[in-house]
Amino acid sequence: MSQEEILTNDFGIPVPDNENSLTAGSRGPILMQDHFLLEKLAQFNRERIPERVVHAKGAGAHGYFEVTHDVTQWTKAKFLDTVGKKTPVFARFSTVGGESGSADTVRDPRGFSAKFYTEEGNYDLVMNNTPVFFVRDPMKFPDFIHTQKRNPQTHTKDKNAFWDFLSLSPESTHQVTILMSDRGTPKSLRNMDGFSGHTFKWVNAEGRAVWVKYHFKTEAGIENFTRQEAEEMAGVDPDYTTRDLFDTIDRGGEAAWKVHVQILPLEVADTYPFDIFDITKVVSQKDYPLIEIGRFVLNRNPTNYFAEVEQAAFSPSNVVPGIDFSPDKMLQGRIMSYADAHRYRLGSNYSLIPINCPFATQKHNHQADGLMRVDDNGGNKPNYEPNSFSPGKSVPEVAEHPYMVEGKVERTPYKYPNDDFTQAGNLYRLLKDDEKARLIDNIVDHIKPVRRDIQLRQICNFSRADADYGNRIAQGLGIDLQQELAKMSKH
Repeated sequence: MSQEEILTNDFGIPVPDNENSLTAGSRGPILMQDHFLLEKLAQFNRERIPERVVHAKGAGAHGYFEVTHDVTQWTKAKFLDTVGKKTPVFARFSTVGGESGSADTVRDPRGFSAKFYTEEGNYDLVMNNTPVFFVRDPMKFPDFIHTQKRNPQTHTKDKNAFWDFLSLSPESTHQVTILMSDRGTPKSLRNMDGFSGHTFKWVNAEGRAVWVKYHFKTEAGIENFTRQEAEEMAGVDPDYTTRDLFDTIDRGGEAAWKVHVQILPLEVADTYPFDIFDITKVVSQKDYPLIEIGRFVLNRNPTNYFAEVEQAAFSPSNVVPGIDFSPDKMLQGRIMSYADAHRYRLGSNYSLIPINCPFATQKHNHQADGLMRVDDNGGNKPNYEPNSFSPGKSVPEVAEHPYMVEGKVERTPYKYPNDDFTQAGNLYRLLKDDEKARLIDNIVDHIKPVRRDIQLRQICNFSRADADYGNRIAQGLGIDLQQELAKMSKH
């Protein structure tokens, strides 16, 4: 094995830690001075022209969100202030790792992004069809995505890279179990749930705050392909789920979800058994049950794919008064990274593209010029503020909800980093026998061509989640696990 090289940034400066962002305390938030993270994410955003680096293959539709239950005790967001109130929405669904021409039915998480055109500005929820994610720190995100892409030498998909990274990132075990289960190949975009994954903060009119997690539950019911069915459909109709969504709406149907939230008191962040901001874990619904708040309905197809779906830009930085961020490190990284990716891909004035315009309210600031500025560019008004000619004013009452930040400024994992396996094991034990059998078969089929040392490392991760889980994968690969462990102990 070759000697390891010292990691540096693009200017030769040694990287102190390539897995943990610079935060205030172990929980965060992330500090803007972490130039290593900013450089890594900014470079990552600029790797592909012009399609999205991730979520390149997608489908979208218009519709509405209707409030069905009173939530004003928790949030002052105006689009949620009245039962029966409807807000126009646009949603985009996508696979994650493949290119724009890849098949819809590949085993992959599905992106589920929702744009709410509210009277206080656009609110974006950038979700997935799984409640957890592979990594918990944005410093690892570009590396993870690189393993989903093509080998830099062969330009083919690389299962060794895929499993090498995951086996060295034990926090991924929970998400890998979901991905390799039936849920990794949803039968249609209408037949899957959506999850914020991230924890957000809701603030009410009195200034009281709670933590919140979003769950979109499909009204059509969960349906999935088996691995064999998904592979067959990829050959028969690689655009199957895109076509299904369009045709369903074109026939006068709709795709609909009941929207629920989990509400957590602020103090739970310091008392729960694990860090609630760790996106590799779920908060038990037994502890904090789902509360229904509304209905999300898609019932109108785009007129032009490029104008509406391809140019749609979603960012978790787009929140409205009454909704705020949490210290979740992945969320903090995405707040910067998503908007930066859009400015690169669509131009600095991407908010002027009709699908991204906050048409339910008026945009007003002193930012001007730039590529593709297609409105009047502010006319003859000054392009600075404060000014005496066309003054604007800030709105102090919509200021972010204050919270205490303390701790050393250092690169550190979450306070509870060692239990990456309990929830993955719990999920495995919840599966029915036939679901377990398909999960094992999917993993064995996918990891079979991978190097033996990587296989063994990943089997160890599965075994730490559940001994039966690891043993069955080893058996499927024809590995005598006890014999291999004995060899490893000798070395």
